Amino acid sequence: MTQDLTAEHDPDFRAGFAVFVGRPNVGKSTLTNALVGRKVAITSNRPQTTRHTIRGIVHREDGQLILVDTPGLHRPRTLLGQRLNDVVAETLGQVDVIGFCVPADQKVGPGDKFIAQQVVAAVGRTPVVAIVTKADLVPGDRLAEQLIAVSELGREVVGEERAHREARRRRREAASSGGKGSRGAGGSGAGATSGAEEADAGWAHVIPVSATDGYQMEELAQLLVSLMPKSPPLYPEGDLTDEPEITMMAELIREAALEGVRDELPHSLAVVVDEVSEREGRPADNPMLDVHASVYVERSSQKAIVIGKRGARLREIGTQARGQIESLLGTRIYLDLHVKVAKEWQRDPKQLSKLGF
Repeated sequence: MTQDLTAEHDPDFRAGFAVFVGRPNVGKSTLTNALVGRKVAITSNRPQTTRHTIRGIVHREDGQLILVDTPGLHRPRTLLGQRLNDVVAETLGQVDVIGFCVPADQKVGPGDKFIAQQVVAAVGRTPVVAIVTKADLVPGDRLAEQLIAVSELGREVVGEERAHREARRRRREAASSGGKGSRGAGGSGAGATSGAEEADAGWAHVIPVSATDGYQMEELAQLLVSLMPKSPPLYPEGDLTDEPEITMMAELIREAALEGVRDELPHSLAVVVDEVSEREGRPADNPMLDVHASVYVERSSQKAIVIGKRGARLREIGTQARGQIESLLGTRIYLDLHVKVAKEWQRDPKQLSKLGF
């Protein structure tokens, strides 16, 4: 029987979607997992680990958060990179709150400003919360300096975007009036930004957190819920993600394969689960699934790295991934992995489609 999510819900209950954006490897997936309370997104110390939009669901007494974990925004160098950026851009227009993530242990740089500009230009009136992640990695004085720098970045990019929008509005007015009667720079027409508004320009909120030790995670959840619209729950109690299990299985295999590899390899790794079937002849109280998956790389030299000497590396990948998948599914599995070469797949539209991008 389908659960009626609107039945007898608190009229003050809030529910909606929040997306975390930022440079690759700033802790977005770790943040998502910590808030949900279970792994729904893979993590790695390698950039661009996340390649799919993953929804993690946080259930609270006062509200429900659907956290959208996206790939890290970056200047794309391949067709895959462009498609990942397109995923983020599409997501920005469909959420209620945006969390702009900046790590506490790295100075605010051009990459952060580039992403902040992309976010502010795309969101309109959607509130943007600046989240300073990995607060546990720096002392208090460094954290305070980072909070000031992030706040200043917000005032800068929001102020610039407001000026751009005002300039565009004036050009439209001038064009529609044929240049007659348009207001000058000191005009007070509709849409003009007051001095007080300029002073207040910036992020809706700035908050430091640590997903590792839990610092201010409850405060972050409360803040995000408070910015959601009033709504009945959007997902049934107990649902932690809407990701298909087969997709999560592929991601867990890729996470295991990313551990300890060379810097150039993570971007060339893709995983496809080819088949999942129940092992015949198993007792009902001790079932087993046979999972067959392919790990794709772009060059034969990369294939050798993944397999390792006498297959040792591939066995390690299989052991780690099998444990994670068994925890996910709650049943024993046999995992059969094959490493295949798909030359330059990141730049080939047909190969990208085949691999699910």
